[in-house]
Amino acid sequence: MSVTSVSPAPGSTAGAPGYDRADWASAFRNVGVELEAVELTATRGAIPAELAGTLYRNGPGRLERGGQWVHHPFDGDGMIMALGFGAGAVSLRNRFVRTEGWLAEEKAGKYVYRGVFGTQKPGGAVANAFDLRLKNIANTHVVRLGDQLLALWEAAEPHALDPHTLETHGITLLDGVLKKGEAFSAHPRFDPGHHGPERMVTFGVKAGPTSTVRVMEFAAAEDAARGVRAGQLVAEQRHSFKGFAFLHDFAITPNWAVFLQNAVAFNPLPFVLGQKGAAQCLASKPGEAGQFWLVPRPGAGAAAGAGGAGRGSAAAAKPVLVEAPEGFVFHHLNAFEDPQSGELVIDSIYYDDFPSIGPDTDYREIDFETIPAGRLQRCRIDLATVAAHQKANQKANQQANEKVKVTVEVLEERCCEFGMVNPNQQGLPARYAWMAVAGRERGNDPLQAIEKLDLVSGERRVWSAAPRGFVSEPVMVPHPAASSEDQGWVLVPVWNGARCGSDLVILDAADLSECAVIELPLAIPYGLHGSWAAS
Repeated sequence: MSVTSVSPAPGSTAGAPGYDRADWASAFRNVGVELEAVELTATRGAIPAELAGTLYRNGPGRLERGGQWVHHPFDGDGMIMALGFGAGAVSLRNRFVRTEGWLAEEKAGKYVYRGVFGTQKPGGAVANAFDLRLKNIANTHVVRLGDQLLALWEAAEPHALDPHTLETHGITLLDGVLKKGEAFSAHPRFDPGHHGPERMVTFGVKAGPTSTVRVMEFAAAEDAARGVRAGQLVAEQRHSFKGFAFLHDFAITPNWAVFLQNAVAFNPLPFVLGQKGAAQCLASKPGEAGQFWLVPRPGAGAAAGAGGAGRGSAAAAKPVLVEAPEGFVFHHLNAFEDPQSGELVIDSIYYDDFPSIGPDTDYREIDFETIPAGRLQRCRIDLATVAAHQKANQKANQQANEKVKVTVEVLEERCCEFGMVNPNQQGLPARYAWMAVAGRERGNDPLQAIEKLDLVSGERRVWSAAPRGFVSEPVMVPHPAASSEDQGWVLVPVWNGARCGSDLVILDAADLSECAVIELPLAIPYGLHGSWAAS
């Protein structure tokens, strides 16, 4: 494991892959044990005494049943890991989310539900045809909201868990905010206080020929002065847009919720006939660009008890659609309103095409060179032309407007994913980004390194787990007494191919030097998303 400081190198070559496929593929397995408050020690280094709180991680923990493997890891049952830090010590707990599907399949010893990403019930197409049930696998993200821990899967309701024991309480409708079966995003954004107390901003989408997005804002902490409790809905709005929408992530600024409607089509017939999973029925529209949906965030007084300042001119406006660059986006890094240029800036990870695994492909044998690599790209939208568009087109402002100026800049060509900024800079101009990257400068490989990118100068610093280590999403935790944006730590789950086990690596966020390496008593498949809850 090493750290290097590098400058932008747009002319660099791909080089040769620096990993062993057997090491990478060895992470795909079942989590075979649930642990209760196991005290751990650092194998190397020392755990920072100021690091106080809990790292929650979610991801597929069950990839095989009755000898049948899932077709795609995203179909695996959700397993939550909690690492509690304090006074230089750490303890671990993990537990599967007891979803209805998990309980039924544990009892049956086989798959009884189809997977969205292609996993079929035993019996072939005949057994799967016309079974349109969705198995809520609660495997994508985990966040703390009030006194509940929410395990999220974007096609259905969240599951509520005890934040201390990880016991599953069951599906939650969030005090009546949701209807049974309503979609609830697995990618909320936490507003650090643009309009008063911290909020969790999220959305749900009902996709079809016309897609409807519901934007919801919840109080993330109790605000006794305004009579608002943690977890209470304080604002919401709904908007409909033409076309099918596949939305995994979005971004926020003080004035805007920013969505990118990828240029994809959905043909449900193979899913209905039991030939494919629903996600396998998505296909890019070659030569077509996506659209940004610029949705003004709800006014601070939109719900009883909501507090905070006004939004300025954007608060009273309607959504605007702006043509986006070609490409496919799962994740956004951040968005902000540039105070100097007056532009809305959106940093996203773009793929040249929708990355997918075909029905006859074993994901453990995937050829990385055949699937597109992600690159970090910045789009700047001229808000002056947006304002002019709103004024001139009050009755047709949900139509793409070619007059809105968008400029595009590639910030990082190196294959990357899972980017984040300091949480206190969410929706604001950020100097630094941390993200998972491939081991080599060019080419698509498994993620083996963490990069800190200076978004102003372009300077890069890289910590590498290669050749036998593979990283999942990093989580940046600010120092509680931080005096600079990059003062804090980056917590990185690593699959250690040398010992076929999982590690947690704690890096100094400023220079990516190792603070501690903790060998976990678990072998955990590559995870999806995680979050930090301070003590």
